[in-house]
Amino acid sequence: MNGEAKARVVMKVPRDQAWKRLRDLGQAHNYVPGIIKTEITTAKKEGVGASRKVYQSETRALDETVVEWDEGHGFLIKLHRGEHGSQPPFKEAYFRYQLDDAGNNQTALTTSLLFTMRWGWLGDFLHRRVLANVFRSVIRDVALSMKAYYESGEPTTPEKLKQIKADLKAK
Repeated sequence: MNGEAKARVVMKVPRDQAWKRLRDLGQAHNYVPGIIKTEITTAKKEGVGASRKVYQSETRALDETVVEWDEGHGFLIKLHRGEHGSQPPFKEAYFRYQLDDAGNNQTALTTSLLFTMRWGWLGDFLHRRVLANVFRSVIRDVALSMKAYYESGEPTTPEKLKQIKADLKAK
């Protein structure tokens, strides 16, 4: 992987409670901005080899397959289209969710997008000059949305995320 975008937030929930939510792979639509539906596509519901489709619309979906599973702490999922395809602009992409104890019954959540760009030097140039800030912003939005969902138990709507970001700017 030659690129990474990462965000970290501290949630006011104990790690075991956060893990109960995170390990349920069918819940991504409650905390990933732009995802409207999540469908488990394998008999295996968790652990390495479990897969899901996340839908951005009724007809546009991305496949995600767990490739690493760290019980109680998180997992790494491969983002792909079908068996071997990848999501442009990526040649290869993974998403890591990591939970760590943060003291005082709180949990540190780190969300990371790990990737290799397509198109050689042109892809690297686009990443450095244009896409790096976009990727960081998207990953930060996922972390903020997860924090809101994990603390409230309510799905994070686009309006709620917009308010969270406005509140952070005001501080």
